[in-house]
Amino acid sequence: MGRVTRSSIQKPTRRNLNGSGYRLTAETLRKTLRTFSKIVFSKPISSYITPVLKSRNSMAQKCAIGLITAVAASVSLSQSKVAAADGPFTFPPANPQQQAASSPPSTAGEESSAPPPPPRARNDNPRTSSGGFDPEALERGAKALKEINNSSYAKNVFESIKQQEETKQTEFAAKAQEYKAMQAQAETERQKVIYDEHKKLAQHQAQTKSQMARVVVFISFLQAENEYHRTRNQELVKMQEDSAIRQEQARRATEEQIQAQRRQTEREKAEIERETIKVKAIAEAEGRAHEARLAEDVNRRMLVDRANAEREKWVAAINTTFDHIGGGLRAILTDQNKLIVAVGGATALAAGIYTTREGAKVIWSYVDRILGQPSLIRESSRGKYPWSGSVSRVMSTLRGKGSAASNGKGFGDVILHPSLQKRIEHLANATANTKSHQAPFRNMLFYGPPGTGKTMAARELARKSGLDYALMTGGDVAPLGSQAVTKIHQLFDWGKKSKRGLLLFIDEADAFLCERNKTYMSEAQRSALNALLFRTGDQSKDIVLALATNRPGDLDSAVADRVDEVLEFPLPGEEERFKLLSLYLEKYIAQAGPRKPGLFDRLFKKEQQKIEIKGVTEELLKEAAAKTEGFSGREIAKLMASVQAAVYGSEDCVLDSVLFREVVDYKVAEHQQRRKLAGTDSK
Repeated sequence: MGRVTRSSIQKPTRRNLNGSGYRLTAETLRKTLRTFSKIVFSKPISSYITPVLKSRNSMAQKCAIGLITAVAASVSLSQSKVAAADGPFTFPPANPQQQAASSPPSTAGEESSAPPPPPRARNDNPRTSSGGFDPEALERGAKALKEINNSSYAKNVFESIKQQEETKQTEFAAKAQEYKAMQAQAETERQKVIYDEHKKLAQHQAQTKSQMARVVVFISFLQAENEYHRTRNQELVKMQEDSAIRQEQARRATEEQIQAQRRQTEREKAEIERETIKVKAIAEAEGRAHEARLAEDVNRRMLVDRANAEREKWVAAINTTFDHIGGGLRAILTDQNKLIVAVGGATALAAGIYTTREGAKVIWSYVDRILGQPSLIRESSRGKYPWSGSVSRVMSTLRGKGSAASNGKGFGDVILHPSLQKRIEHLANATANTKSHQAPFRNMLFYGPPGTGKTMAARELARKSGLDYALMTGGDVAPLGSQAVTKIHQLFDWGKKSKRGLLLFIDEADAFLCERNKTYMSEAQRSALNALLFRTGDQSKDIVLALATNRPGDLDSAVADRVDEVLEFPLPGEEERFKLLSLYLEKYIAQAGPRKPGLFDRLFKKEQQKIEIKGVTEELLKEAAAKTEGFSGREIAKLMASVQAAVYGSEDCVLDSVLFREVVDYKVAEHQQRRKLAGTDSK
């Protein structure tokens, strides 16, 4: 084993098998120390080195560092099996500050461009381990350390190692300063690059903004040009429309002028014709007048002669009459008794005539007030006077029985909803029993749309219950003014005289029984309402009050308090409309026709033709009932009356399915149009 010289330790070389540099890492150093301590010492070398490194003796620390350097050099030499001559070894320092100072400067570019680690060398030596470690070099290192320890130049070696380490520290400090300067320069360069990048970015952004501004200006220009063209096109279209309107107005003006000239020409022509006719008529009239004048002269002479003869005769008769009257007057005037008798007779005659006329008026007004029907009554089954309603009542009873028999339900020609009809029949029976037991009657309120059978139901209710029937309308009260209170009291006094009891039906009751706080309600209407409330304050045994209205909400609260039974009359359903169509088809079509003519009809009137029905089946009536949804009973009656008029307007007086459908469709469209107009008006 040769001597280890200073030069060999100070200037070791590092060369790998592939020619690249080699650096001793911390992991390699730790492995070397562990292996060396196991071979040379009985316990790990860290137990020897650590107290020396922690001591304050710098000389001992430097010796320990030199020892470690020598061991590492020997190990590295044994690993590479080649003498290194490129530069000094690099070992990690004893503390972190030295490690930071001794670390070589590196930049971001170097880190990013660091070469990949060299491939592991092939192990051809059978003594080496799997990790490439050869223990022979370690043994040689241990022998070298023993020789150094026994040699007299050990102190010189350690001094040399110390100087080498100081030189390395100085170099590392210089390199650190150089690295800091390079890092500062790199930072300056980086800031400069960042500044340049920011400047370029600002320039690019300014250029982009300028381009965007130019684009916006260009777009604004295009929009302005487009708006200009659009405005120009609109003006052109408007000018064309104005031109067309002016042309149309000119054409119309020309046509109107032509028509006016034509009418003027026709008027002038007619004027000329009238003048011609007038001249001709004047000429003819003058000729006839001349002839008439000639004949008139002759007739006048004859009439004058005849009138003279008649005048002389009448003058003679008048003279004779006045002679006789004068003689009688002279006799009366000369005789005082005759004069008194004549004057008294004339006075008595005049007084008798005046007294008889005025007395007859007074007596007749008294009889009419006591026995006659009040003026507010529009219709009544009692008649105007007590003796005048007996025959009419008998005839109405017979007609009611006949209609009830024909209907099969005992309720006349009134067709209502089954539940409503059942309730009215129940009220009729209850009212009849109430009259027979002398109990007070119950007042009623009928409300619903117009034409739903309220009046007919009240009439049939009176007939079924055996009461007299009287109808009045609320609209007749307002025109009476201050006489309304008197007329209402007369009406109730007249109703109490009925021996059978009276059902007083007031149609359109809301006309004068509305709320008393209405501003448009006159004082006379308030007084009439108060009079009716006074007469109906208690339950009556003589009069049943039945009110009918389309607006029940407008009634005064006191009037609503007088009502005991409230019945709603809705629009007829499909089944009720089918029954009404069948009823009015029988009434207006099947039964319409020739009645038994009298002698005068046979002589002077044309024989009536009976309507022939073809194809109007039950299915057709059901179809019409489905189409006429929303129709009231009155509208259905008018529909069948229109069908009758259409049949009479045809040539052969035949009702077929085509004509029936046509009239039904027309009336349905008319009903919808009327509802639409009513809805528009209400808005």
